[in-house]
Amino acid sequence: METPTWMSYAFAWLATVSLILLASRLRRRKLNPPPGPKSWPIIGNLNLIGELPHRSLHALSQKYGPLMQVKFGSFPVVVGSSVEMAKTILKTHDVIFSGRPKTAAGKYTTYNYSDITWSPYGPYWRQARKMCLMELFSAKRLESYEYIRVEELRALLKTLNKSSGRPINLKDHLADVSLNVISRMVLGKKYTVKSSENEKEIVTPEEFKEMLDELFLLNGVLDIGDSIPWIAFLDLQGYIKRMKTLSKKFDKFMEHVLDEHEARRKADKNWEPKDMVDVLLQLASDPNLEVKLERHGVKAFSQIRWDNAHYPSYYNLKILDKGEHLRV
Repeated sequence: METPTWMSYAFAWLATVSLILLASRLRRRKLNPPPGPKSWPIIGNLNLIGELPHRSLHALSQKYGPLMQVKFGSFPVVVGSSVEMAKTILKTHDVIFSGRPKTAAGKYTTYNYSDITWSPYGPYWRQARKMCLMELFSAKRLESYEYIRVEELRALLKTLNKSSGRPINLKDHLADVSLNVISRMVLGKKYTVKSSENEKEIVTPEEFKEMLDELFLLNGVLDIGDSIPWIAFLDLQGYIKRMKTLSKKFDKFMEHVLDEHEARRKADKNWEPKDMVDVLLQLASDPNLEVKLERHGVKAFSQIRWDNAHYPSYYNLKILDKGEHLRV
């Protein structure tokens, strides 16, 4: 029997590659993807996405329709741009689309996808959703914080009254009110004002606001490494380095917050949860949870409302309807 020559090996290799290409082409023919722009090798349609991705996608939807497909680097992305498409995706087929891609922001800014925003669909996510609905953001819980909203709104009105006759930037004042309310609801106190001389200050008000601004920014950036994974290690935009730096700062801050809450809990025999960190620590000690809530999970959940601090909160503005709360 003759030994196979290199030509035989080459022919077998070419035949195998041809069959694979043919099979992939036949498989592709069975698909009926939505319309969309032609993609480039490697970058896909990233060349069509500007600094404001939502506006770029809206402009493309005007050409290709309410359901289109674009390619972000290596990944095809289906974009729905109408009320009907949103209902189909978010309601009719919500389970199919309930997961989120794993991005650098979720990994580095939310303790490796430990909050409800970035965690994958599964037992942990379902438990997180239940915790949010039944404990953290229930109507009863939010109503219990009304006194905080009233106090902060009155403080705002006093500040505005003192500024009478001078031009002011109302947006900044409303953002501060929202930040103060959320800080007190989640952490139990304001970190936007200087602490008393006897109280240890983990961050200055300026550092606290800078951390939140950076968190808000980095959770909304389009990192090219998320779309083209094989070049992610290059960190071409520098976002990952900034995320890692922010993660260390936030973790140091959150460790301080949790230590304060745990010390207060141990010292008070009649302890009851007063803010969201208290509630989360109480849940973390519950042995009946389907998935144990670890310490890093408590820290991740404590961050889920900070994005709202950049806009006037609905709950802050809601009490404008109640005339008695407007008197300064």
